[in-house]
Amino acid sequence: MTATAEKSLTLEEFLQQPETKPASEFIDGEIIQKPMPKGRHSRLQGKLGSEINLVAEAPKIAYAFPELRCSFGNRSIVPDIAVFRWQQIPFLPDGEVPDRFDLPPDCIIEILSPQQKPNKVIGNILYCIERGSQLGWFLDPDDRSILVFFRDRQPRLLEQNDTLPVLEGIELNLTVEQVFSWLKMGA
Repeated sequence: MTATAEKSLTLEEFLQQPETKPASEFIDGEIIQKPMPKGRHSRLQGKLGSEINLVAEAPKIAYAFPELRCSFGNRSIVPDIAVFRWQQIPFLPDGEVPDRFDLPPDCIIEILSPQQKPNKVIGNILYCIERGSQLGWFLDPDDRSILVFFRDRQPRLLEQNDTLPVLEGIELNLTVEQVFSWLKMGA
């Protein structure tokens, strides 16, 4: 992540600025650009989002949005995957998905990239949990673990055959080992 020192901006002023590639986040008055996703990150992000949507979209339980800007409180963040329960998606009157989401996701999923500082990423997860998110996953591809954050109890470090908790109603049974096995595509 790259921090940009600029004059003090409000959240609304930040949201009026042009989008950057990769995305920039607004955290505590500071603009921080996320690193460009690399291969492992992209694979995990794409596969996780697909698996969630495979079981949750058709029955209208939830939807996993990749790289969706979520602006609420005094932050504007872009989680790797933002999962919203169907009834929480702020659909437009015609039923289309809006461009702007001014609320925290029900589940936030972040995948650590080599250039990221873990505590900054975990800070975004905690910020979401404190403001209404029910669940957060922090994936660390280097040590093949997933730190899970809950709204109502202490975080848990999951490894190997531990089953990942999901939002209620989502019929997804994944272990940590299964998630990281997706990285082996060439064998």
